[in-house]
Amino acid sequence: MGETLLSGLIRAGRSAADLVVVEKREERAAELAERYGVPVVADVAAAAEADTVLLVVKPQDMADVLAEIAPALRPGQLLVSLAAGITTSFIESHVPEGVAVVRVMPNTPALVDEGMAAISAGTHCDDAHLAEATDLLRSVGRVVEVPEKQQDAVTAISGSGPAYVFFVVEAMIEAGVHLGLPRTVAHELAVQTLVGSAIMLRETNEHPAVLREQVTSPGGTTAAALRELEVHRVRAAFLAALEAARDRSRELGS
Repeated sequence: MGETLLSGLIRAGRSAADLVVVEKREERAAELAERYGVPVVADVAAAAEADTVLLVVKPQDMADVLAEIAPALRPGQLLVSLAAGITTSFIESHVPEGVAVVRVMPNTPALVDEGMAAISAGTHCDDAHLAEATDLLRSVGRVVEVPEKQQDAVTAISGSGPAYVFFVVEAMIEAGVHLGLPRTVAHELAVQTLVGSAIMLRETNEHPAVLREQVTSPGGTTAAALRELEVHRVRAAFLAALEAARDRSRELGS
């Protein structure tokens, strides 16, 4: 996700000279420097020179990273965290008083500039801090501001959401093969159906139920398929799955 955001910022017109990447693995550092032309350093003290610091680390590594980076931070700086489950209060308790913290839940379609990110402000954030975080994330997709108490639900829907979509498309492809289609044809049919349906949802702004009903003729093939999905409680399974993702997000932050 860090590289995704880095590449998006550069595509959006940010100068590589205005960016600094901290990466301790020499091989990875060399790779990033060559690919994007940005300065890559190993010393987290480089954060002292930045107006905005992005933390793109695993939740379980956050406490150690904060302990290392805190001495380099100062009041007024903006600290943007992309770690799932980690609260702004947790981060604020590990950094100097006055550091502005924004919590972000992004998702992987940011790789193709179609990401969905939700942001929440910490105690010391002002409008300028939120605007800066929003501007950064808009380089790879869309941004919505939510109360922090909703971030675990956001994680369940959009943070983990791409995996659910890929799971459904994978199942459709396998079903197509089972029904006698060549795998390449089943793949193209399923993927383009997903892309077209997503564009319809966005551009028509219709409720999904309305669009579903437009495809579903009484007694037809779609009705027969949807009846099977209801029999197998697919809707209830999605609810249970998202609740499990929300609960795991809460666990990561505790």
